[in-house]
Amino acid sequence: MNHHFDFIAPFYDRAIPFSRLKKMLEVLALPAAGRLLDAGGGTGRVATVLRPYLSEVLVADVSGGMLAQAHAKGLPALHAETERLPFADNSFERVLMVDALHHVIHQAETLRELFRVLQPGGRLVVEEPDVRTFPVKLIALAEKLALMRSHFLTPPQIAALLPAEARIKIETQDYNAWVIVEKL
Repeated sequence: MNHHFDFIAPFYDRAIPFSRLKKMLEVLALPAAGRLLDAGGGTGRVATVLRPYLSEVLVADVSGGMLAQAHAKGLPALHAETERLPFADNSFERVLMVDALHHVIHQAETLRELFRVLQPGGRLVVEEPDVRTFPVKLIALAEKLALMRSHFLTPPQIAALLPAEARIKIETQDYNAWVIVEKL
């Protein structure tokens, strides 16, 4: 599947621009001191915009083409599967995954890992297209037809995969959903 993202990496930011800064600052509770992990962060299109609101921003992704774009923006970026992140427990004050969970093969493992690397008192945000809406159902079908093996989950299904001790809030707007997680 990485070849899809390697192919679209050079024009991804222009094709899918990031336009929800105000909402992202709200759900991540930014600005904040500390580090943010943008897991599945691809080209760093979101991390670039968030960089002024944190001490450090790091992008992790499996697509070499996408990571090359993040590096070109001056972002620290590393090749890592979200199911097995190369960080110690409690490494980040903020963890973010935007529009990527449906591309991950082992979603439950990914969510456990994102929660594991989150510091107590920190916040994890998973933003996904809301598959309960008709336009997103069409996108899901298109991605299946493109052989992307995407697997969209509803926000409650995402929440159900998180550890029992996670404090979870779900917000939706238009065709997007945010699963906002606090680690006590």
